[in-house]
Amino acid sequence: MKIALINDTHWGARGDSLTFLNYFRKFYDNIFFPYLEKHNIKTLIHLGDVVDRRKFINFKILNDLRTNFIERLWKLGVDTHIIIGNHDTFHKNTNELNSLQEIFTSHEGKVEPWMYPSPKEVDFGGLGILMMPWINEDNYGECMRAITNTQCQILMGHLEVKGFEQHIGSWSHDGVEAKVFDKFDMAMSGHFHHKSNNGTIYYLGNPYEITWSDYKDPRGFHIFDTETRELEFIQNPYRMFRKLYYDDSEETFESLTEKDYSEYENTHVKVVIQKKTNPFWFDTVLDKLYTANVANLVVVENFSDLEFMEDDEIIDEAQDTLTILSKYVDSLNIEKKVELNMLMTNLYNEALTVEAV
Repeated sequence: MKIALINDTHWGARGDSLTFLNYFRKFYDNIFFPYLEKHNIKTLIHLGDVVDRRKFINFKILNDLRTNFIERLWKLGVDTHIIIGNHDTFHKNTNELNSLQEIFTSHEGKVEPWMYPSPKEVDFGGLGILMMPWINEDNYGECMRAITNTQCQILMGHLEVKGFEQHIGSWSHDGVEAKVFDKFDMAMSGHFHHKSNNGTIYYLGNPYEITWSDYKDPRGFHIFDTETRELEFIQNPYRMFRKLYYDDSEETFESLTEKDYSEYENTHVKVVIQKKTNPFWFDTVLDKLYTANVANLVVVENFSDLEFMEDDEIIDEAQDTLTILSKYVDSLNIEKKVELNMLMTNLYNEALTVEAV
C-alpha cells in the first residue's frame, strides 16, 4: 500500500496573500493531484498545520481549502487522514479547539474519524501507525503513554524535537528529546519546514516556499510504501523566491533588455548588484521586471569590498530577515541567547500574519 504524505500546507500564509494562494494552487493543480491520479494513490496522511492562522480563517482561503484540497481528495476517493498541528489549534496548551474540527465536524457534532487531535493507532494495509498530534501541556501525559505502550513500529505526527534544523541555519533548542522515538523504526513528522532526518526521525519538510528562509531548499511531498518502508520524495519544481545577479560590466544594453524575464512573474525577487556602471541600463532592467509582474522586488547593493567577496558571501549578505535577526542576537554579549532568538523568531512569524496582501 502506498500513502501520500503532506504537511505544513499553511492555507492563508503571508496574511492571506492571494499571490501565495495562487502559487500553492499551481503545485496542487500541476504536481500533487496529477501524481495521485497517475499512480492511483488512494490514501493520504496530512501531518499537521493545514492552515496558517491559529485564531481565524479568511473565507476566500477556506473556500480554496475546501474546494481545491479536501473535496478534491474526496472526489478522487482518497482515504484522507489529518493530524492536528500547532497552527491548527486556537490555544497553545491544548488541541481541544482546533480549526479542522470546527470546519469539518459532522452535523451531529461528532468528531470526524479521519482527524487526530489525540494520539491514535490506525491500521493501514496491515501496518499499524501511531498518529501523534501536536504535543502540548494538556495532552503530554497521554502522548507519552501512547508512545510507551504502542506496539506500532511507525509513528507519524506533528512533533517538536530538539536538535533538528527548523530552516537552514536555525536549529531547534526546544521540544521533546529525540531519544523518546528510538523505539520506532521510523517517526515521520511535520512542523519544521526543512527536510532532514537522523535515521529514525524524518522531518518531511513542507510542500512549497513560504519565506526567504526556504530559498533554494528543496520542497515537495512524499510517498510512503507500507510494505517496503521506503519513503519517496516528489519535488515541487516551482519556486517563489528568486535572486537575480546584476553585472553590466560585460553586458550590452541589448543583451540586458532582450532577456526573457517572464520566469520571475508572481515571484519575490532580490536583485543583487555585483557591478552597476550604467544607472539607465539598471533602471531599464527593473522596468522589465515590473513589466513581468513580479510580486515583490528588493534591490541589494552597496556591498563594501564586493570585488573581494565570494559568491557564498554575497548570498549571505542578501539573507532573509530571520537569518539577519539570528546573527544579530548571536553577536550580542548577553546570556540566554537561545531564548531571545526564539522570541525574535516568534515575533517575526506573528508579523507575517498581518502582512498586507
